[in-house]
Amino acid sequence: MATAVGKEPHNIMTEINQVLLLMAHPALDRSEINRPMFHQAVNTSGVTSVDLYRQYPRFNIDVNAEQQRLLQHQVILFQFPFYWYSVPALLKEWMDLVLEYGFAYGQDGTALKGKRFAVALTAGGREDSYHADGLNRCSLTELLRPLEQMAQLTGMIWQPPFVIYGARTAAEDGRLTPHLDQWQQWLAHWVKENQQ
Repeated sequence: MATAVGKEPHNIMTEINQVLLLMAHPALDRSEINRPMFHQAVNTSGVTSVDLYRQYPRFNIDVNAEQQRLLQHQVILFQFPFYWYSVPALLKEWMDLVLEYGFAYGQDGTALKGKRFAVALTAGGREDSYHADGLNRCSLTELLRPLEQMAQLTGMIWQPPFVIYGARTAAEDGRLTPHLDQWQQWLAHWVKENQQ
C-alpha cells in the first residue's frame, strides 16, 4: 500500500512502509519530470511519499515527526532537482534540523545506522557536461560527495543514485517515458529488497 504525505501541514503517516521518499521541489507544479516521478512514487505500493514543500510551505519543519518517520523506514530516498550543484533550500533545512546530534550522529546518535540511503535527481545538463573537461568541471559523483558524506556520518549505507540528465529537454526529446519506466523499476527494486 502506498502512502502520500504532505496534503496537510502536519499529516503524520498512518501506515508503515519500508521505503521513505522525501521529495523536494519548490515548483513541482511546473516540473515536467519530477511531478510525474513523484506521482508514480505515490502510487507505488510499499513507498511512503512525502512532498516536503507542500507539507512545510513556511519551512516550519516538525523535527520530532520527521525523526519518527525516519525510524519507521529502512530505505531513505531523496528526490530533487539538482539546483546549483546542491539540494533545494527546504531539503537542506530539513537535513540541518532533522539529522541532529544525538539522533543521527555523535554519541548515542545511531538512529539511522544500517539504513540504506540513495538520491534520485534530475540534472539540467547533459551527462557529458559532468566531468573534468565538461561545462561543470566535475563528475556528478564528486558533486554528490556532501550527501555521500552525510550518509557516512549518520551510519547509513550510500547507494548509487538515480539520475536523469538533460532534464530540461527530456519531454520534448521523447525521453520522458523511458525515464519514467526506469524510475518505476528503481522504486520497485527498493520495495522488493525490503520484502525479502
